[in-house]
Amino acid sequence: MTGAFVGATIVALLQYLRVRDRRILLLVAMFLLQAVALSLDWWNVWRDLSQGGVCLAGMALVFALAPRHPPAPPPSPEPPPREPA
Repeated sequence: MTGAFVGATIVALLQYLRVRDRRILLLVAMFLLQAVALSLDWWNVWRDLSQGGVCLAGMALVFALAPRHPPAPPPSPEPPPREPA
């Protein structure tokens, strides 16, 4: 299973080099930290820290992929008052 995450890390890194979108680096971090966590024994504290890093990178990725709304247009000036007929 570790090999699958290492392979996914390499593919995501190549995609980053092709596209240059910084959000892909969060995906690279997730795959890399998961590969590290799976390669360690269950009693190793670094496994837990790596799993925590996966969670943090995942939450940052969700935040980075959230849709951004365009800024509201400036308010239009009020029309001049109409003269009575």
